[in-house]
Amino acid sequence: MAPLWAIFSLFTCTLTISTSLTTNTLSQARNTYIIRVQNDLKPSIFPDVKDWYSSTLKSVRSATTEYHRDSPIHIYGTVFHGFSAKLSEQEAESIKAHHGVLAVFPDRARQIQTTRSRDFMGLGGPSLRPGGPFALSDYGSNIVIGVLDTGIWPERESFHDRGLGPIPARWHGACDSGPGFGPAHCNRKLIGARYFPSGYDASFDDQKRGLRPNVTREFRSPRDSDGHGTHTASTAAGRHARGASLMGYAEGTAAGVAPKARIAVYKICWSTGCFDSDVLSAIDRAVEDGVDVISLSVGAGAVPYYYDPIAIGAFGAMEKGVVVSTSAGNDGPGEMTVTNIAPWITTVGAGTIDRTFPADLTLGDGRVIQGVSLYSGDPFPPQQYFPLIYAGNASATARAGSSRFNSAFCTAGSLDPTAVKGKIVLCERGGVSRASKGQTVKDAGGAGMIVANTGIEAEGLVADAHVLPALAIGEAGGYAVHSYISSTANPTATFAFHGTRLGVRPAPVVAAFSSRGPNAESQYVIKPDLIAPGVNILAAWPDEVGPTGLPSDGRRTEFNILSGTSMACPHVSGLAALLKGAHPDWSPAAIKSAMMTTAYVRDNSGRDVTEESHGKASSVWDLGSGHVDPVRAIDPGLVYDLTVEDYVRFLCGSQFARRYVRTIARREMNCTDEGGKAWDLNYPSISMVFVQSTAVMDLEAEVTRTVTNVGEGEAIYTVSLVDPPGARLAVDPGRLEFARKGEKRTFVVRISAGSLELPRGNSRSSFGSMTWQSGRRSVRSPVAVTWQQPF
Repeated sequence: MAPLWAIFSLFTCTLTISTSLTTNTLSQARNTYIIRVQNDLKPSIFPDVKDWYSSTLKSVRSATTEYHRDSPIHIYGTVFHGFSAKLSEQEAESIKAHHGVLAVFPDRARQIQTTRSRDFMGLGGPSLRPGGPFALSDYGSNIVIGVLDTGIWPERESFHDRGLGPIPARWHGACDSGPGFGPAHCNRKLIGARYFPSGYDASFDDQKRGLRPNVTREFRSPRDSDGHGTHTASTAAGRHARGASLMGYAEGTAAGVAPKARIAVYKICWSTGCFDSDVLSAIDRAVEDGVDVISLSVGAGAVPYYYDPIAIGAFGAMEKGVVVSTSAGNDGPGEMTVTNIAPWITTVGAGTIDRTFPADLTLGDGRVIQGVSLYSGDPFPPQQYFPLIYAGNASATARAGSSRFNSAFCTAGSLDPTAVKGKIVLCERGGVSRASKGQTVKDAGGAGMIVANTGIEAEGLVADAHVLPALAIGEAGGYAVHSYISSTANPTATFAFHGTRLGVRPAPVVAAFSSRGPNAESQYVIKPDLIAPGVNILAAWPDEVGPTGLPSDGRRTEFNILSGTSMACPHVSGLAALLKGAHPDWSPAAIKSAMMTTAYVRDNSGRDVTEESHGKASSVWDLGSGHVDPVRAIDPGLVYDLTVEDYVRFLCGSQFARRYVRTIARREMNCTDEGGKAWDLNYPSISMVFVQSTAVMDLEAEVTRTVTNVGEGEAIYTVSLVDPPGARLAVDPGRLEFARKGEKRTFVVRISAGSLELPRGNSRSSFGSMTWQSGRRSVRSPVAVTWQQPF
């Protein structure tokens, strides 16, 4: 019998964005909106902006309203000027017409998206030498990383302050008090901790008290009740912690990328998500407090920049010199799934490292299927086989109709205990978390569980600390198990768990879940920018959360292993801190350029980096410029720098309406004067799109770039080109000479191509590269060429 995912795949999806808007009572229901205002238009009759905003709210309230709260929920004044408030849709439309209001956005809920990984990045022996990233930056000791996430568990060894110097004098942050947290929990390592629940609170209907936030399970303070924030904070900047492991897996000394960098925590994520109004308030406060880097491992579907408060807030942070590092999203391997795509943001995808946690599934006919697992309990007795059953054939009879579909994915309560007791249960991946499937099987009396990938994940595997003997296998293995079950009268199986394996090849591999390009909003900007370790990452974990995160999981551990672009993002945030510490005069764009142009695209077996789902060679849409290389990034030779004015010209060149440019950039401009070509944004990668007419034609374009010499003294660079298949590259001049540090040189890249025969509405992309070389330095930029055939 075919697995149910093959039958029902068209009906399953993952919702990554939720909105507080309702559509059935638009004129009456109140939801949270974010109002963007022009910051220099406050009428003089109001002593401060809060009075002005309150008066504005009062003026749009319906005469029949029973809602009397005229005070804003949040007030923003650093990277974003405006406020958030609860409004009906009719009131939101009214407020748009007020003088000085630039835009109104509905609040959205976004979702949250290391012993070995640091060494895998090259932060071992070479990085400790004079001139390496640790020596030049003093391990990031004068840099503050703002981690916007679920909070922190401050007692962890990763956050001790032994041996750290005084807090940087420019720091203006604070440690908020609340249940389980107070100023005494901060130190010279954890120098700030704030929490932002107002948007989360406002997302609940005031008339439905039963839906109020669950204060019994969530700390109304910076303390972490989820684990995600503690994990990302320690990945970016955790101190050395000896004897770290997840119940014996990945044992060693754990340390963050920038172990002396200071951490400031901004708790923005709660049980139902991370609301834009809270995220924006945290970005605003973090920049005001004095952070140097913002690490933001949250995301939602891509929207135009002028509708995206995070993109707008990040623009303001960039203006203040703050690097903003974000996760690319976990919706791969499909194309055009990448999120956090504004060019002033560093967008990070996920790759594997050279470590895995192998586990074998042995079928009764002797076949062995390799999988992965972090199960740490009692193993099956040697050579003891258990009956094997497909979950789709074990549905609970009380759940008729859709019960077989639910049981195939092992959703809660969907299995018949009489059918699965004492058996190994084959569950389809998807629908609910992998760990919760194990709890469902355990509750029904199952002896073990197999999680089989569907066509979406293919061969991409993620290990979990299951609550019963269990492992994950790929799609091909899943088909083999299905075939064995359906063709065998009494199918049986057993497991063997093999602990931690190091030196795995090939690595890195682009994770199957890592969201892919191209960029849905700016086709001339390649996203993701690069990849970093994001699969099976060990980092600190709270006391009151089990390793699966399930309420029923009573196990406790100081460290946990997680996977996601959420784990990749803080690796880059930590590296940005090292680069900022070593080069305090570098702009956010220069720091990003250094990471991108020194990234590598060959794995540890010497071949092109592959992607995990099908094992094929990865493309620029998968890994951007490549896998981050900290040792090379500290001394990139040349950088592609950008100013605020460059980004404004890019927005104008992208044909954004004047009001939208003003919404993002907070300034008046004349795009007729300011505008340029969108593809001339001085980005470290190049993307060109040719829109074909129906006639056969030659396609040509010129792209301008400027590089700055950040090396010491004189330098000569020559260009090396790899043509994208079907296109030709030429660079003029092909030789750049620099007499001193800080000099700039401009060059033109000419891209030519013949037309392709494509069906109407289709496109095709191919990829090459441009590398400037000078002795030991190589400054590489990927080049993407796309042919589009209009309808």
